[in-house]
Amino acid sequence: MAGIAILLDLLKKNPSFNGQTLHSYGIFSAKLATTAAAASVAASYPFASRAFFGNGAARVAFCDAGTGFSEDYISTIQNESIINLQYDSLKHSTKQYNLELKPLFSAFMWRNLALTSLRSFLLFYLPLVEPHTNMDEDDDDEDFLKDAEEDRRVDLVTPFKKSVKQIGRETAVVTTRRVLERLAVHYVSQRMAWKLLKDVPKSAARKAQRGMPSMIYFCSVTKTTCRGHFLGVLASWFVQVGIDIWRFFKSKQDDDTLDGSEKMKLLGRKISIVTVRCSASLVFASIGAGIGAMIFRPTTGQWIGCAIGDVAGPVIVAFCFDKVLHMEL
Repeated sequence: MAGIAILLDLLKKNPSFNGQTLHSYGIFSAKLATTAAAASVAASYPFASRAFFGNGAARVAFCDAGTGFSEDYISTIQNESIINLQYDSLKHSTKQYNLELKPLFSAFMWRNLALTSLRSFLLFYLPLVEPHTNMDEDDDDEDFLKDAEEDRRVDLVTPFKKSVKQIGRETAVVTTRRVLERLAVHYVSQRMAWKLLKDVPKSAARKAQRGMPSMIYFCSVTKTTCRGHFLGVLASWFVQVGIDIWRFFKSKQDDDTLDGSEKMKLLGRKISIVTVRCSASLVFASIGAGIGAMIFRPTTGQWIGCAIGDVAGPVIVAFCFDKVLHMEL
């Protein structure tokens, strides 16, 4: 080992190595020290033990000698590693689910309440203003029609009562949905709650920008609409079932013509019909939203298709039950 130290001292004093950098000099010194140490260790063993080192083959020596890195270089590597780690953490950060809950009594805001009232009154009063066809017939027929028109009176009270009931029903559905949204936020996972409360038209627009194939885009919008429309349909089911149960107990007190078992069967049949109608509304609204998003603009098409499917679904299912199963829904 004394010879190794003398050899290293001579190499440091040799002027031919002055032009080399500190890094290359350190590497050269470490390699030279490693080779010399291996030679000295091999020479110290007897001839019989040299089989462990091989005869003239390439030898590998393990040494803990450093390569001459400075402290500034090591600190620089550490700082760069920290910066790269922070960049990767920002680049591959976890997805944030922003849940935006609407007010609990949003149905009672003046704008929403005005739109609901206008829609309900138009629904029940527009059939009263339908034009009647003029028919050229004999005098006797004309006199008969005049007498019938005089006897006929326009009833404005019944449509008004129906409109008020419809306003109350839609308001109850919207309020029940707000309650279900808050229950979903507290009792289901954050990811599932975000999917149930997602703004579906905006989601359809974002999916359209990804350049998906038509079939994949249709399935994706359909699935997203089914999730986003689920709480609304469930709220409608709760309200309608509540109304049927209230009518059941009211008829049980007022009418004694039917037995209790028959009334229970009638209530079960009504609940089954409501379940089938709500399920059809959810399925056809989802399919209509996917078709509308493909044909028209993603946001407008999704909204139009969802509205049409929501209305047409129960009608189509009722027609199929009537024609195929001979059952009235």
